[in-house]
Amino acid sequence: MTPLDDSAGLALHGITVRFGGLTALEGVSLRVPPGQVVGVIGPNGAGKTTLFNVVCGLVRPTGGTIALDGAPLAPRPHRLARLGIARTLQGVGLFKGMTVLENVMTGAGHTARAGFLAGLLALPRGDRDERRLREEALALLDRFGVAGHANALPGTLPYAVGKRVALARALAARPRLLLLDEPAGGLGAQDIEELAEVITSLPGDGGCAVMLVEHHVDLVMRVCGRIVVLDFGRLLAEGTPDEIRDDPAVAEAYLGAAVEEGAQA
Repeated sequence: MTPLDDSAGLALHGITVRFGGLTALEGVSLRVPPGQVVGVIGPNGAGKTTLFNVVCGLVRPTGGTIALDGAPLAPRPHRLARLGIARTLQGVGLFKGMTVLENVMTGAGHTARAGFLAGLLALPRGDRDERRLREEALALLDRFGVAGHANALPGTLPYAVGKRVALARALAARPRLLLLDEPAGGLGAQDIEELAEVITSLPGDGGCAVMLVEHHVDLVMRVCGRIVVLDFGRLLAEGTPDEIRDDPAVAEAYLGAAVEEGAQA
């Protein structure tokens, strides 16, 4: 078995995933240290989503090991929050029947007693946990500039605002590892510009490690300290944005003129 990395953050070693006769990932290894944003890019079918799903516990790898802060990790979707992992998904994914504030509060529900959930169901309020989570959720909404929507329902929100709320909900869990799946999807140029500022600030949240899977190359180049490039399920290159931009193999297989022109991959 491949030895586990004993350093902090997320460590993947030799991750292989096969679906029948199809190999989606072949021996992929990468690290996401605390306090860093690591981007994963590649053309359609490169294995980005499969890799994301492996870390989320939605796909079991055929081979390889996963560690978080040096400890072996066997992620399951329903246990992510307690493992110190939070994620955002493609789209928004907010609970339609809850207000924006309540949605963000659910992100930290695992830190509260059962009475918190009763509070969200409109049973008698006043629980100390609920008051604490409400204050923390409001602070996150204010940080992302959407506090004015606290009492709104998700269905009434502009798409870009919903994306910010989903990110606030993920951070409410105070994760050690934050997984961002296509956060720029469906956003306009100005919204992406503002998103870049938000993502750049994320490692300051207690040294949170951030893994970003994204098609928008410009965004990845701007916010990531390191970038991993996948191609046909294999690790093609890894390095700083400048190293990836100048890598001939990456240019040939994937980026080409897209980086120079700022186009999406």
